[in-house]
Amino acid sequence: MTEAATPTAAMKADPRLESYFAGEEERRTVTRAMFDQAAGGYDKAERITALGSGAWYRRDVLRRNGLRRGMTLLDVAAGTGLVASAGQQLIGPEGRLLALDPSPGMLAELRKKLDVETIEAYAESIPLPDKHVDFVSMGYALRHVGDLDLAFGEYQRVLRPGGRVCIMEISRPASRLGQFLLRAYIGVVVPFLARLTGSHADVKLLWQYYGDTIEVALESEHILDAMHRAGFVDVECSITFGVFREYLGRKP
Repeated sequence: MTEAATPTAAMKADPRLESYFAGEEERRTVTRAMFDQAAGGYDKAERITALGSGAWYRRDVLRRNGLRRGMTLLDVAAGTGLVASAGQQLIGPEGRLLALDPSPGMLAELRKKLDVETIEAYAESIPLPDKHVDFVSMGYALRHVGDLDLAFGEYQRVLRPGGRVCIMEISRPASRLGQFLLRAYIGVVVPFLARLTGSHADVKLLWQYYGDTIEVALESEHILDAMHRAGFVDVECSITFGVFREYLGRKP
């Protein structure tokens, strides 16, 4: 099934994405290659742009939403470990951290920073037993998921009863001015800063792709509906600074 035909795809069918890939199989191949190529310069680029909103924010989001010492945390689409690092600080040495990502290049960068268990896999098919973790996190990667129903079903399956899911995402601002400013920041300011600081050239394409996926991402109500369908309760979405969203849910 292609992206255009998938009702729960994290990105709507849009001409801006057709220049990257035509369907689900090609999407996986192309995006994995983009992330692999950008892995070496990803952390530097993220620090310049702050599109992940900063370590303080990621740690605060996880803390506010129930991540505690001693828990088993699964960080999905872990990338180079930006969210995983914040989670590791909160669960402490008594806890257990699992970092999942489909990009071997990103996981290789993560292992340079963190001594954690890594899993090369997609959100839609998590190779873990049922009721295995206490908390599932995902940072700024929901737009890259092919099927929300499959992914949220997997989150629900691997969580223990009472476990929580916390998804951080960058969203399209509600106002036209906000949308214009975000497009200008990603399309003009970010490339300028990347050239100025000599950031890894392969990150440029990934950041361009980021900007396009933000533009065409699903509205929050569709994401919340998919979480409800997966069986989560206490489902909600909060917004910070008009751009950063937190999708939250609990397994009964």
